[in-house]
Amino acid sequence: MEIFTYMEKYDYEQLVFCQDKNSGLKAIIAIHDTTLGPALGGTRMWTYKSEAEAIEDALRLAKGMTYKNAAAGLNLGGGKTVIIGDPKKDKNPELFRAFGRYIQGLNGRYITAEDVGTTVDDMDLIHMETDFVTGISPEFGSSGNPSPVTAYGIYKGMKAAAMEAFGSDSLEGKTVAVQGVGNVAFTLCEHLHEEGANLIVTDINKEAVNRAVNAFGAKAVDPDDIYGVDCDIYAPCALGATINDETIPQLKAKVIAGSANNQLKTTEHGDIIHEKGIVYAPDYVINSGGVINVADELNGYNATRAMKNVESIYDILLKIFAISKRDNIPTYVAADRMAEERIASVRASRSQFLLNGHHTLSRR
Repeated sequence: MEIFTYMEKYDYEQLVFCQDKNSGLKAIIAIHDTTLGPALGGTRMWTYKSEAEAIEDALRLAKGMTYKNAAAGLNLGGGKTVIIGDPKKDKNPELFRAFGRYIQGLNGRYITAEDVGTTVDDMDLIHMETDFVTGISPEFGSSGNPSPVTAYGIYKGMKAAAMEAFGSDSLEGKTVAVQGVGNVAFTLCEHLHEEGANLIVTDINKEAVNRAVNAFGAKAVDPDDIYGVDCDIYAPCALGATINDETIPQLKAKVIAGSANNQLKTTEHGDIIHEKGIVYAPDYVINSGGVINVADELNGYNATRAMKNVESIYDILLKIFAISKRDNIPTYVAADRMAEERIASVRASRSQFLLNGHHTLSRR
């Protein structure tokens, strides 16, 4: 990979390599765009096959956070960290403290949180060296487990998608096929059950399935059978790329709305479901409750305020559906366009401000 060529093509600002010999830290911080504010994005710890693969993952994820934060209406840019290592074997307190010092050295340009392979405990270690970290323990003023908040955002987003597809946002009597019933999806099922929706669930973890069956009277199906069930809404809440050539012909749902990341295997699959008239709630918008929640920690966490902000996912999706209809474009394109327009307008106003001879003395 020609790093500067790649960064220039997708307009990245900064790539930071962090190494600490004593602790074994090898980390890459990618900052994509800080037009809207400091870059916020989690720290992933993973066993990458190569350094090039780790760099590419950091860059790709950072760009995704720019769009996620912009679409969520947050005054935050996009960034991401990957730590090269096995989260089961290579963690030690010194590693995360060393990493915290690197974050502190960026002086607020980048704020981290937990991600795949990292935990609240890891964030607490980072917090020993810097305040530019969210998702820490509640005793330090954090929001704690983000799953219930993310689930609430998915629920509100699903209601917006139902409004678009069925003309009413009521989910009473609607059949929802939930693929994967982990922490977020189980809480989502609670909301759906309370509203009177019928649930069909699947998961490779049989205990998770039985829990949902017992708690909500859900119908269980085998993992391969979830795509073709008779339902109104398909909720992908496990792995990504489940909207693909094999599954699309099986889908009977009029709505796709779930918590999984990267639900479309390729953008072409987003085009196909648009042509079929299926209402798709873009994944990085509907599942942004978690990032909206941790962003509230930057103002001194207030649960009521955070939940109110998460409710805005409903209106954001209605706006995306309106753009999709107006311009006859798939919803994933409409979401990107909305995020890009927001960034462009702030960038333009800032340029105009400087052109008019004003100087910014300080920025928070």
